Amino acid sequence: MTIGYDVDETHPRAARIGVVTASDRASAGIYKDESGPAIETYLQALLTTPFTILRRIIPDGFESVRDTLIDLADVEGCDLILTTGGTGPGPRDLTPEATEAAAPRVLPGFGELMRQVSLKSVPTAILSRQMAAQRGACLIINLPGKPASIAVCLDAIFAAVPYCLDLIGAARIETDPAVLASFRPKG
Repeated sequence: MTIGYDVDETHPRAARIGVVTASDRASAGIYKDESGPAIETYLQALLTTPFTILRRIIPDGFESVRDTLIDLADVEGCDLILTTGGTGPGPRDLTPEATEAAAPRVLPGFGELMRQVSLKSVPTAILSRQMAAQRGACLIINLPGKPASIAVCLDAIFAAVPYCLDLIGAARIETDPAVLASFRPKG
């Protein structure tokens, strides 16, 4: 599914944001995906610049996640991809491994901070293997699978995301400072 927002003359290119839910059960229709929509709702409340969301619900596993990330970055031209699910210690939780295979330039600070803030709410956050990595001009961030944890993690890291996108040559995004102020160094 693709959700689009108009681009005006002040924003030459709308950011393309992939939202990927990695879940055997959601992809098979056994239960309704709530994590992907939670990410979309968060972005709609936060971003003030135009953007398009490209949604994918895929099975857990290495190949399905890796191939989807490569497709969204290289074929669909995503600037940012946010994944949910597959970051735990279960045998089919291979989102971090697949992300690193698709985007070998790991940015460890994202995962470190997400785990740190999550531990304030739930002791099992130490089991989560969230991470972020770069594939060309695309930033990929792995989020936990629980909808409530998504906002906690994004609140912690998103201030750095717009500047990271600037540095890697992705589309420029702006946040609503009343919701969450992004940080860009002066000068």
